[in-house]
Amino acid sequence: MEFTINHQALAYLTAAVLFILGLKGLTHPSTARRGNLYAMFGMLLAIAATLLGRDIQSYGFIIAGIAGGAVIGVIVALRIQMTAMPQLVAALHSFVGLAAVLVGIGTFLHKQEAGLLNAVLMGEISAGVVIGAITFTGSVIAFGKLQGLLSGAPVKFAGQHLLNAILAFATIALAVHFAMTGSLLTLILMTLLAFTLGVTLIIPIGGADMPVIISMLNSYSGWAAAATGFTLHNDLLIIVGALVGCSGAILSFIMCKAMNRSIINVVFGGFGSDSGTGDNAGAQAAEKGVKSAAIEDAVYWMEDANRVIIVPGYGMAVAQAQHSLKELMELLEARGVEVKFAIHPVAGRMPGHMNVLLAEADIPYDRVLEMDEINPEFPSTDVVLVVGANDVVNPAAKEDKSSPIYGMPILEAGRARQVYFLKRSMRPGYSGVDNLLFYQDNTSLVFGDAKDTIDGMNSALKGSGH
Repeated sequence: MEFTINHQALAYLTAAVLFILGLKGLTHPSTARRGNLYAMFGMLLAIAATLLGRDIQSYGFIIAGIAGGAVIGVIVALRIQMTAMPQLVAALHSFVGLAAVLVGIGTFLHKQEAGLLNAVLMGEISAGVVIGAITFTGSVIAFGKLQGLLSGAPVKFAGQHLLNAILAFATIALAVHFAMTGSLLTLILMTLLAFTLGVTLIIPIGGADMPVIISMLNSYSGWAAAATGFTLHNDLLIIVGALVGCSGAILSFIMCKAMNRSIINVVFGGFGSDSGTGDNAGAQAAEKGVKSAAIEDAVYWMEDANRVIIVPGYGMAVAQAQHSLKELMELLEARGVEVKFAIHPVAGRMPGHMNVLLAEADIPYDRVLEMDEINPEFPSTDVVLVVGANDVVNPAAKEDKSSPIYGMPILEAGRARQVYFLKRSMRPGYSGVDNLLFYQDNTSLVFGDAKDTIDGMNSALKGSGH
C-alpha cells in the first residue's frame, strides 16, 4: 500500500502523542524510563514516516548520515561519564542550533534558485537562523565552561549590556531587511551577528547559574526546531519544537524560582567563580576555625542515629560515589537507621542531575525527597551527611544580604544535630561564595575523595558489627 500524505499525517499525530506522553513520564523518576521509551518510539515512528514520504527522492546521503550519526551516538553513550552529562547536553543543544542555521541557509539557496521565495518564507528562515545561531554559540560557550575549557567565572566588561542590546537590535533589523529583500549578504551578516550574540549573552554567566542556562538553551533549541518546521512545512517538527521550547522555558522558570532569581538576572547578570585552592585542606580549615573530623567520628554518630539525611552534590558526581552511598544506606538501615536523600532543584550542573545518579545506583525513589518535602525533617534529624554539595546548603542565602546567593531557598541542613561535610578542600562552591555552614558548632568537615571516604565509612560499619 502506498504511503500517502494522510498516512504520514496519522503517523506524525501518533508520534506527537508519544512525545507528550514522554514529557509526562519525565516529570517523576519512577516514570522517567517509561517516558524515555515513549519518546524513543515516537522519534522512530517520526523518522520512518518522513523517510517513506513522497518528498524523499534519494536515500543515499540520508542513510549515510543516519548510519554515521548512530555510530557516533552509540560510542558517545557508552563512553560518557555521568559527571559529563551536563556538557554533553550543552553539546547536543549546539547541534540543534547549527542544524537550524544550515537548514535555513540551505532552504534559502534552494528556493532562490527555484524562484519560490516570498516574505513569509524568508521571515521563517530569519527566525530559525537567528535562534539557531544564538543557540549554537551559546551552547558552545556553556560546554566550554562546564568542561573546564573556559573559566567558570563570569566574564564581564564595561558596556557589556549596551553591546548586547546593539547586537540584538542590529540582528532583528537585519532579519526584517532579509525578509523584505531576500539579500544573501544580509542573511550572512544576520547570521554572524547572531553567532556573536550567543557568545556575548553566555560568557557573563557564572558557574552557579549553569543549571538554568542549560535549561534555557534547551528551550532555545526547541524554538529553533519549531521555526525550522515552519520553513520546511513539517507539522511534527513544529509540534516537537514547541513542546521542547515550552517545557524548557517552564523548567527555566522553576529553576530560577528555586534560586530566587529572575530569568533577566540570570541572562544579563551572572555570578560565580571557579577560583580557590585546596592544596592543604586541613591547615586552611584550622586557620579559618573550621573543625575537621575523621571517618570514625562520622561513623560513630551515624550508627547510633535514628535518622540520617544525605545531601548529594556535584562532588558526589565527580567522585562517582553514588554506588558507595547505596551501600552506606543499606548498612545503616540494617542497624535500624532511617536514611533519606535530600535533593535541591539546582544541585549539580543540570536539572535532575542528582536524581539520575541516584537512580543509576538503584536507590529507591521513596528515599529521595525534594527540598520542600525534606526541609521540615532536618530539625529532628541526628546526622546530615553532605557529599560534595555546597551552595545549596549555604546559610548565607538566608543570612547574608550582601551575598550574591541571598534569597535562594536552601536545604536547611544546619538545623540537624550534627552535620558532616565530605569535601576535598576548603574551596567554595561553584558560586565562589564561602559557606557559613562550615563555621557552625554542629558542623565538621571530613576531607578526602568522597568515594574513598564513604568506602572507608562502609568498612568501619562492617567492622563494628551490629
